[in-house]
Amino acid sequence: MEFQGALSSPGPPHAVEIAARRVTVVAIRQEAGKPVVAATATEPLAPGVVTPGLAHPNIRDAETVAGALTRAIDRAGIRPKRVGLVIPDAAARVSIVRFDSVPPRARDLDELVRWQVGKGAPFRIEEGQLSYVPGAAVGAGGREFVAVLVRRDVIEEYEGICARVGLHAGLVDIASFNVVNAVLASGHGMDGADWLLVHVTPEDTTLAIVRSGDLIFFRNRPAAEGSLEDLVHQTAMYYEDRLGGRGLARVIVAGGSEGGDALRRAVEERLRVSVEAIDPRDAAPLRDRVSAGTEVLDAIAAPVGLLVRDTARAAH
Repeated sequence: MEFQGALSSPGPPHAVEIAARRVTVVAIRQEAGKPVVAATATEPLAPGVVTPGLAHPNIRDAETVAGALTRAIDRAGIRPKRVGLVIPDAAARVSIVRFDSVPPRARDLDELVRWQVGKGAPFRIEEGQLSYVPGAAVGAGGREFVAVLVRRDVIEEYEGICARVGLHAGLVDIASFNVVNAVLASGHGMDGADWLLVHVTPEDTTLAIVRSGDLIFFRNRPAAEGSLEDLVHQTAMYYEDRLGGRGLARVIVAGGSEGGDALRRAVEERLRVSVEAIDPRDAAPLRDRVSAGTEVLDAIAAPVGLLVRDTARAAH
């Protein structure tokens, strides 16, 4: 699920994530035909250096972010040139648009998607980069489409950080999409059962529900807008009432390394479903020399998901 496709295939072996509080780099290698995390490093960012959002500048101190990225690359011991780039969910607007009948011509479909997404956009759609992918089938001939809209100047801010340190970001995507990709690439979530991702950062929370590999629900909310427990409860009610939910088979929490146990208990109490922490090692094991603490697994989940997205697609 990317909104700016790779310029060439196969995809890059390196990924960079620029989050609000950290910069992470991940290198993937193929060993015996399977992806392995060969190197990774994370550098923290002070609050306010990156301020993810839809309609305002996101990078407040480009020099500081570029410096953190340089240090992470040096610590990882890699020399990438072309990278996949993961940016925060809050920098994008995600919409799931539904058509009971899909136009046969791509141009007509594109116009319909643009019109639907543009109705709720906080800026002129002409100022943004719009991409969409097919989602769940609807009835006999309909389909949902997962659309992502980001202002072009916001994308350029994040790409510009990579350019400052000599990297070309040929693929750009948002964090939660790639946490989902990491789960799908592991072989989980493809049995037709519904599952929920709860992706938490200090600034916001994203909830995403996946059914048979298709995203059927996506909501991103700032941390200041209510408690996580209330957001999870509202999502569960919507899932049951509007999405024909028959029960969640799995709930996966990502990004909750700080206070993770309390977070998982809170979600379990609301949903009455066992909650597990994200573990990207199911999609790409770590080499022995790469540490595997909870914070590391949280930090690398989205970059790993971006790098193994082709495996996720093959499973889907």
